[in-house]
Amino acid sequence: MLFKNRLEIWNPGQLPYGLTIEMLKTEHPSRPANPLLARPMYLYGSIEQVGTGTEMIVEKCIARGLRSPDFKQDTDFVTTFWRNGESENKKDTEKDTEKDTEKITKAQKIILQEISNNEFITIPELSGKIQINIRNTKENIAKLKAKGLLERIGPDKGGHWKVILKTETR
Repeated sequence: MLFKNRLEIWNPGQLPYGLTIEMLKTEHPSRPANPLLARPMYLYGSIEQVGTGTEMIVEKCIARGLRSPDFKQDTDFVTTFWRNGESENKKDTEKDTEKDTEKITKAQKIILQEISNNEFITIPELSGKIQINIRNTKENIAKLKAKGLLERIGPDKGGHWKVILKTETR
């Protein structure tokens, strides 16, 4: 998700057991989710040194005069990269997020309405209802999730949607 002051990269995964957010910015042990895939990729040269990715990202951001990225583990794992010159004041960031939440497109309003009517609706069905392609439907869903207005409960197959009302607390 690209915002005025930041770029957020969302991953549905979880940090490996024993690894904390604080550890990501310093030297830490590597705990690949699938060591059977990580080892051959390392030997083949597809990946560099195991366990140095987040530390390298932090170093490169700082070397370019950017604020250190933020890592957050919630339902999803989120990495936030800050634009140069943006305020580090958390209240400013919260205000920007509130503004982003207030602005939703017509397509996003329809998505929320359709999901309110049928929490088991599929992305292709939503795409047909709002008459935009599946890729754009997925992008709109991602934006609604980032704004805290929509949540996916369970897996893609067999799960369902939940519309989050602004008055709800998480």
